[in-house]
Amino acid sequence: MVEDAPAASRLLLHKIVQASPMGRPANLHAQMAHSPAVLTAYTSLRAVLAEQTSFDPKVGAALTLAAASGVGNGYMTRIASRLAQMNGWSEEQVTALTMGTSTNDAKIDVLAGLVREAAANAGEVTDATWTAARKSGWSDLQLTDAFAFVGATVFTGYFLNYAQTDLDV
Repeated sequence: MVEDAPAASRLLLHKIVQASPMGRPANLHAQMAHSPAVLTAYTSLRAVLAEQTSFDPKVGAALTLAAASGVGNGYMTRIASRLAQMNGWSEEQVTALTMGTSTNDAKIDVLAGLVREAAANAGEVTDATWTAARKSGWSDLQLTDAFAFVGATVFTGYFLNYAQTDLDV
């Protein structure tokens, strides 16, 4: 599969395989690899989130899952659910983050709600949602960083819809 990809995608695919518990690229990555630009954009977004966000991996996983539920792609939600569990969210909390119910962490719930709303509404959130996030103690930096998770998740989820990717995770 890696050898069939365009030369400009192969190095990125090799890195993905090395980090994958499956030992091979997921269908998502294999389809993205048809375009080095798409695969590079995806891996760049993921790398920047890992390296430069103000959130720890657990919060980042919650935001990715909330955004995935807003996008409404089953594959993306499945990936994000797995990521959330790997980062310490319980099965009940994963369900709550997906459904928009309480995780028993009011501050996370408010930010997850903002991200879910943004992902479902082309980036728009109501004044009430924004105000609730600000009142919960989220800073301008954190609210801006939260959008990066929306952007990365929307990019991935829309690609999955666009390519009609078969679930393999």
